[in-house]
Amino acid sequence: MRSRNQSRTFRRRRGNVIFLALFFMVVMLGCLAFAIDIGTILAARTELQRSADSAALAAAWDLIDEGAFDGDANLTAAISSARATAADYASYNAVRSDAPAVDQNLNNLADGDVVVGYLADPSSAGSALDLTDPSVFNAVKVRVQRTNQQNGEIGLFFARIFGITQASLEADATAVVSSQISGFQIPYDGSNVGILPFALDEDTWNDLVAGNTDDDWSWDEATQTITSGGDGILEANLYPQGTGSPGNRGTVDIGSSNNSTNDIARQIVHGASKSDLAYHGGSVELDSNGELFLNGDTGISAGVKDELASIKGEPRVIPIFRTVTGPGNNAVYKIVKFVGIRIMDVKLTGPASKKYVMIQPAVMATKGAIPTTEVNTSDLVFTPAYLVR
Repeated sequence: MRSRNQSRTFRRRRGNVIFLALFFMVVMLGCLAFAIDIGTILAARTELQRSADSAALAAAWDLIDEGAFDGDANLTAAISSARATAADYASYNAVRSDAPAVDQNLNNLADGDVVVGYLADPSSAGSALDLTDPSVFNAVKVRVQRTNQQNGEIGLFFARIFGITQASLEADATAVVSSQISGFQIPYDGSNVGILPFALDEDTWNDLVAGNTDDDWSWDEATQTITSGGDGILEANLYPQGTGSPGNRGTVDIGSSNNSTNDIARQIVHGASKSDLAYHGGSVELDSNGELFLNGDTGISAGVKDELASIKGEPRVIPIFRTVTGPGNNAVYKIVKFVGIRIMDVKLTGPASKKYVMIQPAVMATKGAIPTTEVNTSDLVFTPAYLVR
């Protein structure tokens, strides 16, 4: 009798063990299925974000206002190019082996795949894109989707056991090029900043912008060459005939107040170095009053004419000064703006009245540029495109 009961008990226990083993096997298979499909979703989400990030960054670069001085005040061509670039770059980054398409959103609807607008304060996470004034657009938001409506959902595998066959995913990114710059700091990679150690007076710059100067040279972007004759973009002389400071011709110290001709020549060709900016505490920047005070030097001389000639056509930044006090090395310049220029021609021999360093407005995007929400701090100077969200 006892043997029969023991046999029943054994069979019952063995059945329970088999049931539990099967149960745990099903649970493990479910967990494995869940893990595999979660991995698929996470990988797809990463790929979607990469696609959106690259598309937004590439598109934002196109908003740099190359047409500011040749009649394209509304950035029409730049905005159109940004939309096309966003679509191209989104497709370059496959999501689960498929190139995603984005709609260019030509009507610029706020809920579109590619939205171009203005961010007054890119550092504010909650600020919305302003879509009202295309002339100031500085940001591109790109959304990349894998949904039933766009590009198809992400196919799942083992989750089909539970009746879940697909997942809808999307990612978005917003990139900005800041066009109001308050100054320059040491770039994150320690590279140089393309600012020249020469200041131009505010009146001359304003005359140039207002169209009251001459147009004697042409810059050909396609061939990267300078020729004589006008191109619709005016020039001004960086070698002024008088700064209001006897013995000083517009050179400012970016770096040590003991800058030599060799230092100036180096900065002309290579830009301001990390050590130059470190002398100013790591940055040269307008203060809360919109002013920066820089010491003067002995001025533009024939000793740097070859270096100036060697960078003709290359974009650079120069500071704009409102007033200057004191003579020669004791001069102090009140800087009120930074502007982008390129050198068109150089002549630093002969009488002072015949000397010139002719400059033309030019777009300059540079690492180390410090964006600001203040207005009228810079012209034609931009940060590189960067992601803000």
